Amino acid sequence: MRRLRHLLPAALLRATALEIAILAGHLVLYPTGLTPERPRRRRTAPAAHRLPAEADAVPTVLLHGFVDNRSVFVLLRRALSQHSPRPVECLNYSPLTCDIRAAAELLGRHVEEICARSGRRQVDIVGHSLGGLIARYYVQRLGGDHRVRTLVTLGTPHSGTSVAPLAGAHPIVRQMRPGSSVIEELRMPAPGCRTRFVSFWSDLDRIMVPVETACIDHPDLLAQNVRVSGIGHLALPVHPAVAAGIREALESGAAAAGASSAASVA
Repeated sequence: MRRLRHLLPAALLRATALEIAILAGHLVLYPTGLTPERPRRRRTAPAAHRLPAEADAVPTVLLHGFVDNRSVFVLLRRALSQHSPRPVECLNYSPLTCDIRAAAELLGRHVEEICARSGRRQVDIVGHSLGGLIARYYVQRLGGDHRVRTLVTLGTPHSGTSVAPLAGAHPIVRQMRPGSSVIEELRMPAPGCRTRFVSFWSDLDRIMVPVETACIDHPDLLAQNVRVSGIGHLALPVHPAVAAGIREALESGAAAAGASSAASVA
């Protein structure tokens, strides 16, 4: 027990140092993500000439957290693009956003536009922190489950977080508190929800209080919670091991969707 108590502060110190380094790097990159990403229209090859992997390459949408922007996903985007033919897009929402519900409606419009532009019926979404909560609200409360195949969340306060009481002056922070109307809506039944959820949570995430709030616990949702050890909140979208886990989650979601389609055809 004494050894465990000795190791925990050391791990926390390492995680804190990494968080500071990541924050410094992100502050440098932050201005590059202030402007919205320009949509990329992809030329779709005829089905007869399409590679099998391309046929299943639904777009992946990356959604940032509170007072952040798409620059947080520079490394993750590169990791996802290098290992798959899937198109990857980053969405910005305004730092002045004051309501998760309104942000979820805006996300829905973006998803519809991406599907129309890409010719795909569905997308995958990866959301960091607040971005994951916005995406979950869209899926669970606004009918987005017919558009979102897999939703991956990174350090998202699914049950609300009690961190930084003074930040509660911001309306959207109050919506991330335990017991808020938004959190209570997400506790409501969601029968027949078709989206698969994968939630990554860290045992040293100091923004999630308690850390288990980043886990999804809902009887109607197909959810997998993945514990990550030794890193903090800011490291989740940039850590190579997490990126590998995200790729695996998206690929297994694609395989499950393919098996389901084959079964329905049979």
